[in-house]
Amino acid sequence: MERVAAVVVTYNRKELLAQCIEALLGQQNAVCDILIVDNASTDGTGAYLAALNEPRVHSRSTGANLGGAGGFNFGMRWAVEAGYDLVWIMDDDTLPHPDSLAQLLAAHTRLGGNYGFLSSAVLWTDGTECKMNRQKIKKNFYEHVELLRHGLILVEQATFVSLLFPAAAIEKAGLPIRDFFIWGDDIEYTRRMTVRLGLPCYLAGQSQVTHVMKENSGSSIALDSPERISRYRYAFRNENYTYRHEGVRGVCYYIAKCGLNLCRIWAKAPGQRLRRSWIILSRMVSGLWFNPKVEQVRRPEAAVDSAEGTGN
Repeated sequence: MERVAAVVVTYNRKELLAQCIEALLGQQNAVCDILIVDNASTDGTGAYLAALNEPRVHSRSTGANLGGAGGFNFGMRWAVEAGYDLVWIMDDDTLPHPDSLAQLLAAHTRLGGNYGFLSSAVLWTDGTECKMNRQKIKKNFYEHVELLRHGLILVEQATFVSLLFPAAAIEKAGLPIRDFFIWGDDIEYTRRMTVRLGLPCYLAGQSQVTHVMKENSGSSIALDSPERISRYRYAFRNENYTYRHEGVRGVCYYIAKCGLNLCRIWAKAPGQRLRRSWIILSRMVSGLWFNPKVEQVRRPEAAVDSAEGTGN
């Protein structure tokens, strides 16, 4: 029987983390261990986890805030090196529905494990689509149109809100880039699998989760509040890396995207247009020298031998 680890990255959201853990423990017709990666929270998360008397929940502190990218790098390495066959990742504000994992595992079985990742459909708190977590559907999705009846459709990218990976796929692709810190680590990683490695990856529409965000909106440097603007320096730097590694087409897309954002700033921004524009332009240049290392990870030999013995 394949072992599943749910990897949850948390930072100073103890109440939401407790809800996430409760939802994971309540999965129906499926069982997973829960690996909590605590990014050195200061809100009592560590004490809460230490007092949690649940044998399926395990936690480790990173010792410092590594951001979402570093947290998932840490947690996915932990899961793979511990010998888990499947790794299910999410943020602490993700609430899986009772059958989320069972539906992912049904899709896993149907595909015979031949995929890079499976992505759940992500809803907001009112049951509508969560705009931040919309997957990008592949233009050639019709190559496996027969899978639509099972809620499976080929995708090109997804966010780290309920993704299921075979450990073998993580071994092949490596880990998320910890130096991204925040923003775009999930897009780079999922596109690394689909675009650069050519692995088939799917939206598993019958698996649904709720993302407990305060507002159901996407991100926009042109419209975001002044106190959040500085965060976008990570976004445009990281995207520089991502699309540079996809050749001429990727570079052209990145330049066009930056240009479109500059136009939106001068047409719609409520203020601080120069600051917003400078973040984009400076990261277009400095990002050219941003070349972080992709770390590799391997399962224990016993786990690999066991997987090969079952035909996975």
